[in-house]
Amino acid sequence: MVFTTRLPSILVARSRGLATSSLRDIRAVEAIVSPSAAKKTIPPNKDLVFGQTFADHMLEIDWTKANGWAAPRIHQYGNLSLAPSATVFHYGMECFEGMKAYKDANGSIRLFRPDMNMNRFLRSCQRLTLPDFDKKELLECIKKLVLVDERWIPSERGYSLYLRPTAIATQESLGVGPSSKSKIFVISSPVGPYYKTGFAAVSLSATSHYVRAWPGGTGDAKVGGNYAPGIRPQMEVGQKGYAQNLWLFGENDNLTEVGTMNLFVFWKNQDGNLELVTPPLDGTILPGVTRDSILTLARQWGEFKVSERSVTMPDVTQAIDEGRLLEMFGAGTAAIVSPIKNIYYKGRDWAIPLDPKDASSQAGVLTKRFADTIMSIQYGEVEHEWSVVVK
Repeated sequence: MVFTTRLPSILVARSRGLATSSLRDIRAVEAIVSPSAAKKTIPPNKDLVFGQTFADHMLEIDWTKANGWAAPRIHQYGNLSLAPSATVFHYGMECFEGMKAYKDANGSIRLFRPDMNMNRFLRSCQRLTLPDFDKKELLECIKKLVLVDERWIPSERGYSLYLRPTAIATQESLGVGPSSKSKIFVISSPVGPYYKTGFAAVSLSATSHYVRAWPGGTGDAKVGGNYAPGIRPQMEVGQKGYAQNLWLFGENDNLTEVGTMNLFVFWKNQDGNLELVTPPLDGTILPGVTRDSILTLARQWGEFKVSERSVTMPDVTQAIDEGRLLEMFGAGTAAIVSPIKNIYYKGRDWAIPLDPKDASSQAGVLTKRFADTIMSIQYGEVEHEWSVVVK
């Protein structure tokens, strides 16, 4: 394997997140829109499967070390043409985002906290030495794409158009180092509610022999390389009847994430106070948009303590034994929240409470409250700065 020993100065600056103002940046006003002549048939809402159907158009923007960003292009959804030597295929130089476009009751198009997606997308690119970009301009390009494919945004509550911005290295060479060519593209897919018939609480298997992320790694970036290694562990626990892995880390079995979601614990702490806890952003945890939204709402409500701190699996089992654990749930773009009903740990299943007043409930009271509040904002049912109208 060939290793690059010295980085060009402009790439050194870019890898440190410094400005490269001598190169052309993304300019939404220069976007070239080429409407597709062939219009696909949109499946009925009831038939939508996550990530299986794609809208008519895509956004594509190319970058080179010599010239910077080319004019954005919105054109018919189709295959990419890349050389087999493109570095994305060999060294995993790829990152992405997940966001959604919604239609409110009046037919207006809305995005939920898209600035946070752009912030994280840029950080992920910088972690991989992919090129910097103007976050506001890229977002404007994405808005243009959404408007072009407006007919693909379902109008029913709970449905949305999932957006997948992606950045890849396209330099045609073998050798580990920053790429002299790159591409951002955005595709979209209409999706239905994560739980079509209401919440369905999940069972997890606490996993420590596989590790999702580690200090100094890329756990806080949304890079493709974080996801592929989690497929086999998920399949293994799936064969045992568990929906996902609860990722543990370290000799104390610290909680980190659940599957591909952030994790929350709601309990009475050892001081007897109600507390919502989530693992801290220590470099191993993805800074989720939903995670931040839940923390912000909880702090605004002011009804219980809100903490970002380490929690271990023994802490959880002790809280169960002492009757202090109230709820646990995952949080992410796809589901908003995912209630947890059971965790397998050290040879036994530990039951996680849901709603003590309703034995048939598949979600705790607080879990449902977060879901309802965030969804009301996403669909413009309550006015909020997090809901951005696309015009």
